[in-house]
Amino acid sequence: MLEQLNTRVEECYQQAESFFKRPFKRPVVSLKLRGQKAGVAHLHENLLRFNPQLYQENAEDFLKQTVAHEVAHLIAHQLFGDRIQAHGEEWQLIMRGVYELPPNRCHTYEIQRRTATRYIYRCPCDGSDFPFTAQRHRLVRQGRRYLCRSCRNTLVFSGETRVE
Repeated sequence: MLEQLNTRVEECYQQAESFFKRPFKRPVVSLKLRGQKAGVAHLHENLLRFNPQLYQENAEDFLKQTVAHEVAHLIAHQLFGDRIQAHGEEWQLIMRGVYELPPNRCHTYEIQRRTATRYIYRCPCDGSDFPFTAQRHRLVRQGRRYLCRSCRNTLVFSGETRVE
């Protein structure tokens, strides 16, 4: 998986070097990205991080579009410096001119949302459920108090949880 990714990154760099007639410093490539983002370019570290799950589920488009998208960020930074917008003219020039790809800001890959447990808190108000995150529930157990905005009474854990 990482081998194909590195091969595509190298292809993108060779295309950019041929187009701009100059060499570019190669980045470190990592598959240590989770969540909703398909890829991230760390400009000052010259590092590319990619989401292995989204790569695996969308391999063809990911290699074509996402890798070029992130490489274009590093190329734009090396060419034009810090004072450019992330998806501005310079980046778009590279996407269109060098890679002949649409300069899409975001991917359209299906994302599996994590399930989250919510802890239901209540107050004397009518019909008032307050779903707390695990972090907020933990803070309550450590002594923090939360008040109802309507009646100003302390919210109390009902003993119920809900999975979202």
